[in-house]
Amino acid sequence: MKSQSKIWSGRFSKQADEEMEKFSSSIHFDKKLFDADIRVNKEWALSLAEIGIYTHEEAERVAMTLQQIQADYYAGKLSFAKSDEDIHSANERWLTERLGDVGAKIHTGRSRNDQVVTDLRIYLREKGAEFEQALLDLQFAFLDLAEKNVTTVLPGQTHLRQAQPISLAHYLLSFFYQLQRDRKRHEQTVSRLNKCPLGSGAIAGAAFAIDRHDLAKRLGFDAPLENSYDATADRDFVNDVHHDCAQVMLHLSRLAEDFIIWSSEPFRYLEIDELYATGSSMMPQKKNPDSLELLRGKTARVIGNHTAGLTLMKGIPTAYVRDLQEDKEPLFDSVEQTLQSVRITTGVIKTVRINGERMLASLGPALYATDLADYLVRKGIPFRKSHAIVGKIVALAEARGVSLIELSLDDYQLNSGLFENDVFELFDPIKSLEKRNLYGGTGPSSVRKQIEKAKELLNIG
Repeated sequence: MKSQSKIWSGRFSKQADEEMEKFSSSIHFDKKLFDADIRVNKEWALSLAEIGIYTHEEAERVAMTLQQIQADYYAGKLSFAKSDEDIHSANERWLTERLGDVGAKIHTGRSRNDQVVTDLRIYLREKGAEFEQALLDLQFAFLDLAEKNVTTVLPGQTHLRQAQPISLAHYLLSFFYQLQRDRKRHEQTVSRLNKCPLGSGAIAGAAFAIDRHDLAKRLGFDAPLENSYDATADRDFVNDVHHDCAQVMLHLSRLAEDFIIWSSEPFRYLEIDELYATGSSMMPQKKNPDSLELLRGKTARVIGNHTAGLTLMKGIPTAYVRDLQEDKEPLFDSVEQTLQSVRITTGVIKTVRINGERMLASLGPALYATDLADYLVRKGIPFRKSHAIVGKIVALAEARGVSLIELSLDDYQLNSGLFENDVFELFDPIKSLEKRNLYGGTGPSSVRKQIEKAKELLNIG
């Protein structure tokens, strides 16, 4: 076999069509697996030495040569050949060119099916550590901003309408706890994917007595996968990662939408730092929250990749098929886009300027309607009846074109004689918060407890 031939070309008499060469090649994206593949080859060579395919001296030569290939690769001394369909065949070619028959033994008992999926699991395990750190950094940023804004009062909204006064810190901590679930979810994903397929061959397992438990341990896996058919056929771990990325992006996208609205001229609750904004090519005054808009856009991209991953699997037979080459490009894209998005969001949160006075000034008296209903409940009126009474008071205020606080005590007492002068004390944002100091509520004491719990989760004093 010539060194520039395909690694599978023995039974073929024709060269592949040129378009087919391009169509089939994955090296432009699976080269991300280069380091993982070097490591897998080193450990496979050692396993082959343990069963006599290599001498221990040969296995050592293979390991040293692979280390040199790795150094040369990053020094820009290596180039891909037309015959290199993927990074795995390129590594094998470089090894064989340097070691001859010793290099040509490296694929004994192994298929690219189990080799590729092992590389991919190692790659995702290592990216998982980056993912973990990025999410932690963002959690710290939310926690720091929350600590500074426990008594900053935000007009909480539902249906994009003012609903009730809440602590800005309470809002920010909601994202902290969403990210906590995201982080734990991904930890579980990494734990599940950290099993080793190597030694599974194409489908039936290697025909050589490889110690797969020892091999898995040396590669940093918890154990070998239990079934060789499953090891090369399934990509549920890929779709787990897709889901984790999509869920993180959903959380970031909703934050981005809030911040885009709140930084706009009618609101001005906050200001996005110039580090994360851009201008207009035409309108000199513009300062656009492009970082946040890109977060929304990239969320659609990551969700699309997740859909592609699921769709890829739905119609293929239960075994390795070439369709599975297409699992990597959207996966790599989702991982990279999500990591970058988390880091950008961290920067936005660390540099955002909060305008608490603007938030406070925008609190409409109607936000206290629930407090009015609760006032009557405390005086013995069933909530459903108190809700109806306050609803009529709101309608009266709207009909007169005034706010709830501008109505007189007589107006209130016309609807219920239980209203007294202290009803006007309800229109105090801090007092409204303090009524909600139950576990998980928006009251200052409750929010401070949430902060302490958050610190415990991050193992900080």
